[in-house]
Amino acid sequence: MEKHMNYLPSITFLLLFSTILFLSSCNDKEDPIGLWDDNIKLSIKQAEFNAESDSIVVTTEGNWWWIDGISVNDSTYTFYDDDAVNLESEEYSIQKDCYTVERRNANTLFIKMDENSSGEKRLMTIYLQAGDYFDSVHIEQLAE
Repeated sequence: MEKHMNYLPSITFLLLFSTILFLSSCNDKEDPIGLWDDNIKLSIKQAEFNAESDSIVVTTEGNWWWIDGISVNDSTYTFYDDDAVNLESEEYSIQKDCYTVERRNANTLFIKMDENSSGEKRLMTIYLQAGDYFDSVHIEQLAE
């Protein structure tokens, strides 16, 4: 028994050394998969519209992006399966009940909301994607 006790400090040291080596090999400085740097570079990320019909033009420095989806209050719309919208095109228009969103060219996004006579604020988010980078424009429209 005494013979086996002499190995205990060596085994403990080996386990401790292995654990430290394993933990130090994890590198937090590497970019995680799926998170690219901002390659859209929006000029505006938030806006407030008045209750009347209102619009805004958002410009981008990047030109390789598309509209990933649009959310208005509790409804979210995606356009990947929409034959009326070609997301690979440099220009397209999306029109729904209370808004129009247009990609006018590679660097211009136009957003228009109709008059808000609902009596409650209208919240809209336009989700943009460029490869593995995601960004958005948030708009709050006041109510009459």
